[in-house]
Amino acid sequence: MNRVARAFWLSRPGFGEIRTADLPEPAQGEVLVRSLYSGISRGTETLVFRGGVPGSQHAAMRAPYQEGDFPAPVKYGYLSVGVVEEGPGELVGRTVFCLYPHQTRYVVPAAAVTVVPDNVPAGRAVLAGTVETAVNALWDAAPLVGDRISVVGGGMVGCSVAALLARFPGVRVELVDADPGRAEVAQSLGVGFASPADALGDRDLVVHASATEQGLARAMELLAPEGTVVELSWYGDRKVSLPLGEAFHSRRLTIRGSQVGTVSPARASRTYADRLALALDLLADPALDALITGESAFEELPEVMPKLASGEIPALCHRVRYPETA
Repeated sequence: MNRVARAFWLSRPGFGEIRTADLPEPAQGEVLVRSLYSGISRGTETLVFRGGVPGSQHAAMRAPYQEGDFPAPVKYGYLSVGVVEEGPGELVGRTVFCLYPHQTRYVVPAAAVTVVPDNVPAGRAVLAGTVETAVNALWDAAPLVGDRISVVGGGMVGCSVAALLARFPGVRVELVDADPGRAEVAQSLGVGFASPADALGDRDLVVHASATEQGLARAMELLAPEGTVVELSWYGDRKVSLPLGEAFHSRRLTIRGSQVGTVSPARASRTYADRLALALDLLADPALDALITGESAFEELPEVMPKLASGEIPALCHRVRYPETA
């Protein structure tokens, strides 16, 4: 068995490299996973790549199996799908999801992996962490039958939210984004699309995920009286101004934060494992393939990450493919 792994590290802000590491023998209750795919969540991971995590959030932003510290050197990531090569008999040979960085092989506790359902392709399962964020957001938002809902920001998280909302009976969903290319994604997900200027107003609920000050302001403008904006954006080290004058008070608007780091209080009886298992079940829908917009080989990551961070490679979820003999 190959006991040497290769992993992608941010060596300094804006620069990445592949390093090798010796793997330990799996202990009792641990598994050795060979990676098949991992996913790059462009918003969060490119923020980390450019060194934009503020000092006050270094602890909160740590990934479960992160090595090193912000800003760098750091091994970061959390969307990994692989096959169990060693471990408990019921897991050996199973395809699993784990919140692990970009690495060819790794050893983790068996409890850290979640079996991917047989009807979910391994390549689509890299979306599990983002769909889990969307599940938590909708637990927070509590949409009702027949609601008029906009999702402002057609990135990976926003599109995941829109995809789940499309399943709600009677709900009219519009994805709002400045990139007209997102219209094709919206169509694949079964929701409407509009530019910020042409977006429908009088919305009962707006989910904001554009990570821009302008997007948040527009989200508030789209609300009906007594409406709510659920804020999913992570701004890192940027400061954001809110238009709390004008009609904010007279229309009795609400802005509510939602973050996947804790299970929504609305579902306090559910565990993190329950939430992730639900996300994987929801990934049986092939429409979610629209969120995977590119793929590269693991060895290409040092060249690919700067292009994702600069926008040279436009992406929702960029998938990383690992060699069979990793």
